[in-house]
Amino acid sequence: HELPFTTDVFHYRTSEDILFPVQQLRDLGVTVCSNSSWSTHIYSITKKARQLAAWVLSVFHTRSTNVMLTLYQSMVRSLLEYCSPLWNPHKIMDIQELESVQRTFTSRISECYGLDYWERLKKLDLMSLQRRRERYMILHMWKLLHGQTSNDLDVQFYKRSRFGTLARVPSMCRGSTSGHQSLYDNSFAVKGPKLWNSVPYHLNSIEEFATFKTKLTTFLLSIPDNPPVKGYTAPNSNSLLAWRMDASASAVCTLGWSTI
Repeated sequence: HELPFTTDVFHYRTSEDILFPVQQLRDLGVTVCSNSSWSTHIYSITKKARQLAAWVLSVFHTRSTNVMLTLYQSMVRSLLEYCSPLWNPHKIMDIQELESVQRTFTSRISECYGLDYWERLKKLDLMSLQRRRERYMILHMWKLLHGQTSNDLDVQFYKRSRFGTLARVPSMCRGSTSGHQSLYDNSFAVKGPKLWNSVPYHLNSIEEFATFKTKLTTFLLSIPDNPPVKGYTAPNSNSLLAWRMDASASAVCTLGWSTI
């Protein structure tokens, strides 16, 4: 197979009709397209999030940090993160579309006037939505490792004395097309294990989920978080994988990576 997963087309018949394939379908709150693009789903949820954010800003007149963050995190951000390990985007325009909601909302916080988006994230101790999606993928990998969720993709783990428990990245046919390569690299079956393998040994060996979640968050907040946004020049893609490979990361990301 060219991909770490297979696709099959089935034809179903009801008592009277045949169900034919469609270009897109909404299933359990996620819009799935036949071309494997998540752009339609992303534009749908960002539209809803913007509408809700506008309502929040019109109803609540305070712009204090605590109130604004509580409203945003409980009412707006949740719309942008539902089932995100499945549809985590790799296209810059999709990442920017999602990030624009948080970028606009945080600009209305009184303590952040005059700061650019990257500065606001640091001041508010807030992760970009891009970083949070990768965090969710790592948390899901922990649950797969410890049998706390179904391993439908048959993700395999193995131990290394120096690095702890690592995940096996599925192989891919070298002659695959660039389109398949992109799907491969950004599917959870591949990116999930790669992200898990970027977690330092002192974290991936933690057996208790609440402790792992807390220490993972602390670790991620120690890494520069400069998501791609319009008008900004980012040093890299901002993925954990990119920061780990970046030569400058060794100087700024010392919490664990220096020992790998």
